[in-house]
Amino acid sequence: MIFAKENGRTIPAEDKVFALSGRAKAAIAKYGKEEVINGTVGAMLDDDGKLVVLSSVMEAIRTLAPEDYAEYAPITGTPDFKAAIKEAVFGDYEPKGYVNMCATPGGTGSITSVIANYSEPGDTILTHDWCWANYGNICRQQGRNMETFRFFDEEGRFDIPSLTEKIRELSARQSSIVLLINTPAHNPTGYSLSDEDWKKMIDVINQASCQVILFLDIAYIDYAGDEKEVRSFLPMLEDLGGHVLTVFGYSASKTLTAYGMRLGAIVCLAKTEEISDEFRRVSEFFARSTWSNCNRSAQTVMGKIYKDPELLAKVNAERAGYRDMLLARGKAFEAALREEGVACVPFVAGFFVTIETPRAAEICKRLEEQNIFTLALARGIRASVASMSMEKCVKAAKAIAAMINEK
Repeated sequence: MIFAKENGRTIPAEDKVFALSGRAKAAIAKYGKEEVINGTVGAMLDDDGKLVVLSSVMEAIRTLAPEDYAEYAPITGTPDFKAAIKEAVFGDYEPKGYVNMCATPGGTGSITSVIANYSEPGDTILTHDWCWANYGNICRQQGRNMETFRFFDEEGRFDIPSLTEKIRELSARQSSIVLLINTPAHNPTGYSLSDEDWKKMIDVINQASCQVILFLDIAYIDYAGDEKEVRSFLPMLEDLGGHVLTVFGYSASKTLTAYGMRLGAIVCLAKTEEISDEFRRVSEFFARSTWSNCNRSAQTVMGKIYKDPELLAKVNAERAGYRDMLLARGKAFEAALREEGVACVPFVAGFFVTIETPRAAEICKRLEEQNIFTLALARGIRASVASMSMEKCVKAAKAIAAMINEK
């Protein structure tokens, strides 16, 4: 007897990523951490395999009062949190437009909100073909479809012609398009759009014959490089036409290495106050009818950090050290592949490196037999450099390359 309804979804017996991570942890418990390479985790681990927690963030957590944990937070977020989010998203850039926001449970909540509020059941959401698999799950959960454009052309460049074609095609079918773009430090490839990519994409979006909601998933922005350089695209958004609404999905969970506190924000940069007010209203209503409100203690922590220049400087400096660690690991992984004649999908920075191969499922299964755990995607293998030491990055890369190179 079956009670639950599929409602157009295919619901697996277990989550693929968490199940794989569970097997990696079981292998570590059985064989010891030195004998296992866990390249599955979307969180930073140090070279000993321990979760990285910013000590400067813990400093702020230890100052919390009981009511900071127990009291409800406002649906859209506490005032200090919202001020912190604006600074965290935009940095030194002063937005030329109207900013509004709503707290969400992690970056995932922001994706769910934008799809629910800015598309209709049956609509198609557009994103790049290399993407976080959960985008598709979120779309199907909301009764939407998802289609993709080709992210990279044969030379490894951002594929503007493919994006142009898909926007033209969807414009003929829908009154609006939600376009999900994950940059900088894209999951799963580690790619970041260049300023030239941005200029071309803005030109394409401005030519669309329908409304476009440009959703920028910036969950990894604070691990993508220099804080100012990775936000160099923000002034370019001023060139978008009036038919475009820009929305950001921000993950405080990742920025603060407080993944379990589940905090993020959906932020709009609107051309008019009317559109900004509409965004606040629909985002607040969706939040109230879905998760109601978010973790107050995490909001208080973020507010405290951004109100205290000395503490913020400590957080930024500590995070920069780990950002450099990630970059060094990613480049070592990439170099080890290159030595074996194998290329990864274009990588710039971030938590992940991806290698394209049609044999991903087979190779990942064989790697697991060697206690090397990586994620098989539809078109390749994703390895988390965030969760592997430099030495293990090199070892995993060479093991992957050896199997790809087999005749």
